[in-house]
Amino acid sequence: MKAMKTVSKVMSAVQSRKVVAIVRGFDAEVCLKLAEAYVNSGIGLMEVTFDQSRPDGLERSAKAIEALSRRFGDDLLVGAGTVLTEAQVLMARDAGAKYAIAPNVNTKVIAAAVANGLVAMPGAMTPSEIVTAYNAGASVIKVFPASFLGPAFIKAVKAPLPHIPLMAVGGVGVANAADFIKAGCVGIGVGGSLVNKEWIAAGEWGKIAQAAADIVAAVGGRFLQNPGRDEARPSQVP
Repeated sequence: MKAMKTVSKVMSAVQSRKVVAIVRGFDAEVCLKLAEAYVNSGIGLMEVTFDQSRPDGLERSAKAIEALSRRFGDDLLVGAGTVLTEAQVLMARDAGAKYAIAPNVNTKVIAAAVANGLVAMPGAMTPSEIVTAYNAGASVIKVFPASFLGPAFIKAVKAPLPHIPLMAVGGVGVANAADFIKAGCVGIGVGGSLVNKEWIAAGEWGKIAQAAADIVAAVGGRFLQNPGRDEARPSQVP
């Protein structure tokens, strides 16, 4: 029952909010400040990717997910990204992640995510991968790299596979976000200006908030005070 509620909550947020902010390589303190800017600007989902590049990367990422989950609760639905193994699924679960995103299709990882109450969002590049991932239990398929494939690819795939929710990730920003939504994606994953390193280093959180508001406006996302509830309000940017 709890797992079903999580799936419903995450899917409702994806469909109404449309934007998942992708954060990679920052510690918990920075992630909390980024999250505040996102929430104030209408973004209700945030992916903290598991850092596979350093020995302490996974633990560092898990700590950020835990801090975010405790601080924001359902006001910001936090997930783990680059989840490549079943063990990493358990790390994500224990840290409080509500969904597990990956750049690839691994049916064992998908099954582990579902079994542990997480929404599975694996990455796929072909119709065969998309169907395989969906049949394995994924709730949303991350089409990656989206900018390389383009909105026309999404539209073509959705024709025979209208029942499979797709999310565009990779090279998606204000300039092309709406095109992917119009082509049939339920949502998009965005890094870019949402994690501008110069702004972060300078503490210019207002610029991050404005970038977040811009991407939300570009896709027509609804500003919900709580992603799990159906109530809207105007966007506010500090």
